[in-house]
Amino acid sequence: MSIENPLIAILVASDRASRGEYEDLGGPAAEDWLRKVVTTKLTYKRLIVSDGRDTVAAALRVLTDEDKADLILVTGGTGPAPRDETPEAMEEVIDKRLPGFGETMRLASLKVVPTAILSRQDAGVRGQTLIVTLPGKPAAIATCLEATFAAVPYCLDLIGAARIETNPVFCDAFRPKS
Repeated sequence: MSIENPLIAILVASDRASRGEYEDLGGPAAEDWLRKVVTTKLTYKRLIVSDGRDTVAAALRVLTDEDKADLILVTGGTGPAPRDETPEAMEEVIDKRLPGFGETMRLASLKVVPTAILSRQDAGVRGQTLIVTLPGKPAAIATCLEATFAAVPYCLDLIGAARIETNPVFCDAFRPKS
């Protein structure tokens, strides 16, 4: 758990963005969405790595084990292309998989675009860190976060991560009544 403000890491998996060939829009979109929704003062860390299982898994290990991130949002690498191995990288590092996140994100995205069935978003827990994999496009990131984020604060509570609060105007986080 973060000592000061909760640490939210945004990991971008993109060969082209990691080489500086194009400006990443997914990482800033995820951070902007969080800044609008989360009322808790957060510390953000954004990192861009190349696609592929080894690079994404290595970055996830650093963000969880060394940086002690409470939540990691991974954008990109969730499609069916050969270099899209973000789900495999996450699977390699997590202790527990939370398949309901991926199911819900695909259902929400399917209302917007028929190719949502090609996406392989997922979520899992490593230690006291929740990892959620997202698509790379800003609009798709918003769709997926809007569909699932109400469960994130309680999940963080359950795994011993930092407590975060949301603005109910944008996201009414669910926590069971004691």
